[in-house]
Amino acid sequence: MKFVSGLIAALAASANGFSLNTVAPRATVSLNSAVASEWDMASVGRSVRIEGQSREHWEFPDPNQEIVQVVVDSNGRPVESLIELWIGPDWTPMKVKAYTEDGLLRPIQTLIGTRNKAAAIDINNTGPGDFPLNAAASYAKPGLAAQRADLLTANQGRYIEGGAVHSVNFDASVDQVQVLLYTDTRQLNAQVELLNGPNNFKQKFEVFTNNGLLNSLYVVFNTPGSGNVVRVTNLAPLEFPCKAFIASA
Repeated sequence: MKFVSGLIAALAASANGFSLNTVAPRATVSLNSAVASEWDMASVGRSVRIEGQSREHWEFPDPNQEIVQVVVDSNGRPVESLIELWIGPDWTPMKVKAYTEDGLLRPIQTLIGTRNKAAAIDINNTGPGDFPLNAAASYAKPGLAAQRADLLTANQGRYIEGGAVHSVNFDASVDQVQVLLYTDTRQLNAQVELLNGPNNFKQKFEVFTNNGLLNSLYVVFNTPGSGNVVRVTNLAPLEFPCKAFIASA
């Protein structure tokens, strides 16, 4: 729960973080980290090939650990997947739809919180049968788990009302971008896209969780080349704002 405690501290330090009359200034700060190597499939653990229209799940029984690292890639084909957090026999508190145009160049990279409970991560390949994917999931290493919390101090974040859109441009010198979305315990229903060109999205995440504080969305985009834009859309109604932290890695 260290990350949740950090979020609570951040909310306390900025009382207007979720005020309807307050918009945090736009800021993007580069973080010095070993993000690239830590997201290699081999460093996560044994990968599993999942055929189209099939699924696989991983068990995480340790309540003393909270953050699970998930990586999904392919041999260069598109990837469509649904990542779910399962707690107990019939509770799914978090769902993440993930798409990438090229699973080799831009793999799916995210951290999922287990709320310090015995849980399972289910990965469903929702693509056609001839589009297999490779997936791996394991408890995140301490350094990687801390990166999610580090984004809270990297910049002031951006308050996004329900239905609003926020975009950030990145130049060719940026190889990876980190995005963190969370709420003040209200539901989080948002979409994060990596675009290259006008409305030409290369990668997309869509998240829904009943508690955006306990299950924030943290993703890492590979951003090769120039003209990359990260766009965040709050899909929830007006009364469900979220806060976005975006930084180059």
